[in-house]
Amino acid sequence: MRHWPLFRLSVTAPRLQLRLPTLPELDELADRAAEGVHEEGFMPFAVPWTAASPEERARSTVAYHFKCWGESTAENWTANFVVVYNGMVIGMQELAARDFAVRREVMTGSWLGRRFQGKGFGTEMRRAVLHLAFEGLGAHWATTTAFEDNRASLGVTRRLGYREDGRDLSSREGKPVFTLRFRMSREDFKPEDGYAFSGLEPCLPHLGAR
Repeated sequence: MRHWPLFRLSVTAPRLQLRLPTLPELDELADRAAEGVHEEGFMPFAVPWTAASPEERARSTVAYHFKCWGESTAENWTANFVVVYNGMVIGMQELAARDFAVRREVMTGSWLGRRFQGKGFGTEMRRAVLHLAFEGLGAHWATTTAFEDNRASLGVTRRLGYREDGRDLSSREGKPVFTLRFRMSREDFKPEDGYAFSGLEPCLPHLGAR
């Protein structure tokens, strides 16, 4: 699409490819959401979108991507990449920013289908978008958050070298819980071999990163 070059943007990692989904890939991502994202009785998300039937989880996954596509501007954008492993969509990695041209800061979020967890994919896909942000967009900062009991997400964050940046008292399904904030500077990011991106140049104006 000439007028929406983000669909040509992709990031490669040693085992993974990340890109904005085609409609068939988005349908496959919805299947992963329907299959399950986390164990019963635990909610890792501030917006509890997984507390629904498999059919509703699939539908809301598709709707969320359409919403982000429709609302993204250079001043406030969200890029939701599908994560592809051996030709199969296994999850989603988000990279977002507000006023990037001024703040040079990005935020991340992600999820994986349950049967693909515990294999190091979470670390690899987060590192992939950090590589894009710092090496491609010229970001100065990357931030992320997680509930204090979300061990998997916290493990990825600390493994990659973020520094804790405070905590907020949040409400999760009607109960109080602390959300931990993390921040990484450009100087703290350690690039590794095997990560690359393509199709970025025509996307820069759309991301506030001319």
